[in-house]
Amino acid sequence: MSPLRGKDCVNLCIGEYWASREPAVISTLLGSCVGVCLFDCRSRIGGMNHILLPGEADMGRFDDVARYGVNAMELLINTILNLGGAKRSLVAKVFGGAHVLPALSGSFAKMGEANVTFAFEFLEKESIPVVNADVGGREPRKIYFHTDTNDVFLRRVPCRVYPREEDWRIPLLERDISKAGEITFFDSSKDDEEGV
Repeated sequence: MSPLRGKDCVNLCIGEYWASREPAVISTLLGSCVGVCLFDCRSRIGGMNHILLPGEADMGRFDDVARYGVNAMELLINTILNLGGAKRSLVAKVFGGAHVLPALSGSFAKMGEANVTFAFEFLEKESIPVVNADVGGREPRKIYFHTDTNDVFLRRVPCRVYPREEDWRIPLLERDISKAGEITFFDSSKDDEEGV
């Protein structure tokens, strides 16, 4: 059975959000990002966002503020309320937060985990119950959210693991370095004296 069921489909990219009173399907592909689906059980209004980073954007420095968790959640909630929904009737489903790039280390390696933690903490603080979740792991997810029924179809995307690019490039770089010629440095003090 098709996850679209003959409904209009809206595809979300990173930093986007969308909600509708009319039956529609919102789809997105999630790796370390998190998608939060919100559904008003009484008015049957649903929406979803695609969060790249936890936290809040500096409104004075960034144009695409919906990439950040706090902004993405507030924008989605406000859109649902403007369409006639009520915050007290909202329930949530949370997806994504995978560790899809094994070569990454440090804070980048934990980005998916940080996004998931943010989503659950934000929803708890706002008293929005999480009725379902599929998070973590190593595989990206393609999800299809039905705005009128709160149904979500999820398809795991096989993640191919490639050897780290640096590993096979190191011998090539070492060869090129050994062939390097002499280096000539320019004396900037002479340029200043000559007025250049």
